Amino acid sequence: MRLFVRDRNFYKDLVILAIPIMLQNFITFAVSFADNVMVGSLGEYAISGVYVGNQIQMLLQFVVMGIQEGMSILATQYWGRKDAENIKHIVAVAFRICLAVGLFFTLVMVIVPEPILRLFTDDEQVVEEALVYVRILCWSYALFSVSQILISAMRSVEQTKIGFYVSLMSLVVNVTLNYILIFGKLGIEPMGVKGAAIATLVSRLCELLLAAAYVLFADRKLIMRPRDFTRWNRTLAIDLAKYGSPVLMGQIVWAINNLGQSAIIGHFSTEAVAAVSIAGMLNNMLFLIARGLASGLGIITGKTIGAGEYEKMKRYAVTSQVIFLCLGIFLGVMTLLLMNPIISLYNINEATIKVTRQFIIILAVTMVGRCYQGTCLAGLVKAGGDVSFVFKNDTIFVFGVVLPSALVAMHLFNAPAWVIYLCLQSDQILKCFVAFFKINSFNWMKNLTRSEMKQEYC
Repeated sequence: MRLFVRDRNFYKDLVILAIPIMLQNFITFAVSFADNVMVGSLGEYAISGVYVGNQIQMLLQFVVMGIQEGMSILATQYWGRKDAENIKHIVAVAFRICLAVGLFFTLVMVIVPEPILRLFTDDEQVVEEALVYVRILCWSYALFSVSQILISAMRSVEQTKIGFYVSLMSLVVNVTLNYILIFGKLGIEPMGVKGAAIATLVSRLCELLLAAAYVLFADRKLIMRPRDFTRWNRTLAIDLAKYGSPVLMGQIVWAINNLGQSAIIGHFSTEAVAAVSIAGMLNNMLFLIARGLASGLGIITGKTIGAGEYEKMKRYAVTSQVIFLCLGIFLGVMTLLLMNPIISLYNINEATIKVTRQFIIILAVTMVGRCYQGTCLAGLVKAGGDVSFVFKNDTIFVFGVVLPSALVAMHLFNAPAWVIYLCLQSDQILKCFVAFFKINSFNWMKNLTRSEMKQEYC
């Protein structure tokens, strides 16, 4: 089998679908990056406080992503059959669930914010800054959850540009308000961390309004109306629960992993917390390229399998692996090249700079594995219908390798921060071997749509 398929439509569709998603992801990142840099100018405690405060947002994001992905897996396959009516029912179910999740997270952080934040740090000043931030940010949780499900619904029917426009508007609003509120411009008193939270809240409200306006009044493919969100198709709700639950559980595992890593680093030192925030920001910025391509690949995978074109999908899978492996090497090199320019943007001490460099070098090495196994497992295996494999694989590595090895290194060997961080990132390389054999078995291609001719390729 050829490493590169001759089907030009594959490359064309991948680029057309991926570029708007990449741009959206980049702009979404730019919002976080702007927050990070502007708050970072206030010092270690401010940036650490925002980082800790964002852990709850991160947990919410993982849960919403799980619901999104479960919805998208089904929706893209139905789109392969051009069945818009059933997609509407699936979106309506996911919409209700995401709204409920967002409201629940808000309620929790209104009632008991401090005990939750103390899980991630025992530094009183960091906790104080985090409380200021999260007490405002929590009111944006429901807004974020609903807007993301609407954007994901559009992606499922190959309407990827709306996500870019929504994110662009969010960037303009957020950065402008950050500048005014954090530093005190236009006659307003400087608000610091509080100003960053207000800016994020307003930008997310704008995101929701624009996304809703597009879905209800501008979309010409799915054509959803307000009444569509009130419908409930029991059969498709069961399908979403059946196929979406493993995806959601997988995201929860990653959320636990992320929170566990944050707690381990947070109890190590303030320098380590600031370092992981900066290093993670650079890593996430570059990985946006891979994420965009993986999302585009996921749409192609679902559509191709939904249409029953399994042999074509096999050829696409081989080529995809080569693309993402090469991309991982390229992004690893870029991580090293951008290390010093990114660090120079922050007002941090020498101890923090040293730890940050160590963390970034580790991320540069593991970027190769992250691009190969992470994107291929998501864009091929999960999108192809084998929704439980990724969940099982992640669970084994998170609880069997990542967190235990970091805890042992920290408590038994009193290891330095970089060794602990290496343990936390080790799965990105180790999972490559599992991913290679799974992907090339081709037993992950499963048609999940309901039809008389339902079939699986094994």
